[in-house]
Amino acid sequence: MANLSFSQVRVIDSAAGCPEIPIVEGEGNAKVVLSPHNGAMFRSFQVVSLQQNARTIDLSHASDCVYYVIAGEGAIVDAAGGPRYEVAEGHMVHIDAGDRYRIEAGAAGIKVIGGPCPADANLYSTTAAS
Repeated sequence: MANLSFSQVRVIDSAAGCPEIPIVEGEGNAKVVLSPHNGAMFRSFQVVSLQQNARTIDLSHASDCVYYVIAGEGAIVDAAGGPRYEVAEGHMVHIDAGDRYRIEAGAAGIKVIGGPCPADANLYSTTAAS
C-alpha cells in the first residue's frame, strides 16, 4: 500500500453547520459538505434533499459530476431536451462536463450525495470560507 502524506485531515459533520446553496425549487435543500469554503482543493460534496415533486434548477459544470442516490426515487433529466433517467436508492449517476441537467424528486422524495469534481466555483460562490 502506498504511503500517503496528508497535510490536513478533517472530519465534517454533514448534519451540522453546512451552508446551503440556492439550487432547489420546491421543498428541500442542498447542503454543501465539502468545497473550497472549507479547504477542499480537489473534490466537492453536497447533500441534496428534495421532497415530493421538488427539483433542482438546471445545472451545468465545467467538470464531471457524480451523484449517488441514498434514499427515495426520482430522475436525472437532461435539461437540453434529452432523455429522463429514472433513479432510485442505490443508483449512481455520472454527468459529463458541460452537460445541463436537473434532479427531480418522485412521489416519495429523493436524497442524493455528490457533486462536481473538481469543485465548481460558480456553484459554491455563495459559501464563505471557514
